[in-house]
Amino acid sequence: MKLYLSISILAIIMSTTLLFDFTKNTNPKEWKIIDDVVMGGKSNGTFMIDKDGNGVFSGEVSLENNGGFSSVRYQCNPVKVTKDSKVHIRLKGDGKDYQFRIKNILKAYYSYTTTFKTTGDWQTISIKLTDLYPTFRGQKLDLPNFSSDSFKEIVFLIANKKSESFQLVLDQIELE
Repeated sequence: MKLYLSISILAIIMSTTLLFDFTKNTNPKEWKIIDDVVMGGKSNGTFMIDKDGNGVFSGEVSLENNGGFSSVRYQCNPVKVTKDSKVHIRLKGDGKDYQFRIKNILKAYYSYTTTFKTTGDWQTISIKLTDLYPTFRGQKLDLPNFSSDSFKEIVFLIANKKSESFQLVLDQIELE
């Protein structure tokens, strides 16, 4: 009885919520590309679902005309979180650095951000939400880290201050 109770409590504590599961039926139009072209740049990102049902964010980052970023974002109903919440992302990158960003207020001028490295292999990136810091146009702001009880947008962004091609393959996004 004691072992069963311990396992049940552990299962509740460690439970995860699936935020997004990419499949062959995923509508790629749910994810919106925002490139530096909004500021005169020339970067070009795309988002599609591959034959295996994974989300693929890929393209070219250009530094022309003061450019330098490409992003893909997903706006969702408010996702309730706690001070201990973590996001787990199963992905396959290309060895480059990417940013994971969220917004708790869609009209806020800043996002809460962290950078993660990819290995070129399938990996699971785990991000504690309270570790996300506020940024605007690539600059860290003198504001507190993320402390809201929800968020409404997920963003993946590449901005490594160089012209480069990129590809980030996404399988699942979970909240713990």
